[in-house]
Parts: sequence; structure tokens; C-alpha cells
Amino acid sequence: MDPETGTITQERKDSIQYSMESVFERVDKLDAIADDLVNSLSPSKPLLNSWPGRENTSYMAGFYGNTFYGVVIGLAFSGLLALVIYIASLMKGVV
Repeated sequence: MDPETGTITQERKDSIQYSMESVFERVDKLDAIADDLVNSLSPSKPLLNSWPGRENTSYMAGFYGNTFYGVVIGLAFSGLLALVIYIASLMKGVV
């Protein structure tokens, strides 16, 4: 190997050269897929197969989903607490 020119071997007439363009295209495609996989971890990054302008879709879906479940669990807890208070007031004279 010649470090000044970057050649590894001498060119010979009996050797065959292959085009690496198809390999580079596949590597670029895999690189885009790997970047999309990393971007899927962030709610503010666009995904590869999504429409433009949908960068914060998963953030908003998480916000609304968590709000819904918070309200449902809060109402269930409040209803259970009201039931316990009502039963305690009914048993006030019995105990």
C-alpha cells in the first residue's frame, strides 16, 4: 500500500473492477432507515413515511391519551371516595 497515493495494489489487466454504486445506494437506504429508527424515539422529529407537518403527532397523542386516562382514573378515585364517605355516614349511628 502506498500511503501517499492511497493505492493498495497495482492495476492489472487480468483483474476485474466492480461498480460499488448499487452497494452505496443500499447503504444509503439503510442509513435513512437507521436515522428514522432513531428519530422514532423523539416525539418532535419527522418520521420517514409520514406526511409533512406531522412532527409533533406522537407528542400530542401522548398528551391527549394521558389526559384522558388521568381524568378517568381521577373520576374513579373520586367516586370511590364519595362511596366510602356515604357508607361511613350511613354507619355513623350503627357503630
